Amino acid sequence: MFQALELAAQALFLSNPNPRVGCVITTPDGRLLGQGFTQQAGGPHAEVMALRDAAAAGHDVRGATAYVTLEPCAHQGRTGPCCDALIAAGIGRVVAALQDPNPLVGGQGFARLRAAGVDVEVGQGAGPARALNIGFFSRMVRARPWVRLKVAASLDGTTALPNGASQWITSPDARADGHAWRARACAVLTGIGTVLGDHPRLDVREVATPRQPQVVVVDSQLQTPLDAPLFIAKRACTIYAGSTSDSQSAPFLARRAALEARGARVVQLPGPDGKVDLRAMLHDLGQHGINELHVEAGHTLNGALLREGLIDELLLYLAPKLLGPGLGMAAIGPLATLAQAQALEFTSVERVGPDLRILAQPPGRSDF
Repeated sequence: MFQALELAAQALFLSNPNPRVGCVITTPDGRLLGQGFTQQAGGPHAEVMALRDAAAAGHDVRGATAYVTLEPCAHQGRTGPCCDALIAAGIGRVVAALQDPNPLVGGQGFARLRAAGVDVEVGQGAGPARALNIGFFSRMVRARPWVRLKVAASLDGTTALPNGASQWITSPDARADGHAWRARACAVLTGIGTVLGDHPRLDVREVATPRQPQVVVVDSQLQTPLDAPLFIAKRACTIYAGSTSDSQSAPFLARRAALEARGARVVQLPGPDGKVDLRAMLHDLGQHGINELHVEAGHTLNGALLREGLIDELLLYLAPKLLGPGLGMAAIGPLATLAQAQALEFTSVERVGPDLRILAQPPGRSDF
């Protein structure tokens, strides 16, 4: 199972929106016969890759054990059911880390395996397998993506100088690490202030990746320039608008039509204040297959997401320098009492080059 989990990690940048799954097939006494991991959406899943690997080596898998990090699927999607492929190959035993949270599967794969006489064990490696697929579980169980907020700051919490200068507070090592977190996400979210002020591309450049995450912009008044660098060929772009006094005016509708002609999916989701309904936005992204949403925005959007309790995880890079007054991480205050502070739990603290990388979550956030 440990080997299967290592294989699943190789699908980290590859398999979205499908889960990251690894499979190892062995003889009953543990001799390796085949192994594989889930490919790009529409491609073969881990079990099929492992069966193909065994066949290519001339191995007979009848009576063998398949270790797989998630329940073999039981439905016909862009590929056939993996449980049927294992049954047809004559696999005698399946050891799975977790039951699939997808309601189209949800135990049916195990049931079909057992009905065919295959021994099934579940639970080994469950923790790491779920952590690797936290976004997939979030989308299946909560109908919304896992939202990770990335911030780079000085040790005193400054993310930019008063004049807006922020490149670069953290080291090249931290920036490359941040790009790896971008690469694992289905989509990168930012706000119109960042689009207009920083002209970001929000693509993955510092690490090798077979796919680029989609880009999502919160832009209440549709101010995104048509020549914004974030428009990259063959990369999906979604822009969420709110409701303003000119939402039905000819200029607003013309801006919308121009952005759609540029390739963007424009969605109007106004909240009571006319700004974008962020909770409805996350639900819409879940409906469109977004597992992990990586947020790289300014303190205004960061604060709005935090105030509404929509951030599941903080990815914080702290540089060993002091910058004094400037822009902060998020506009969430001022608070009247310390009791109003948003509590977090550190889940990881590591050195990345000269900087610190901190991962933190609200208590119990992943308990779903």
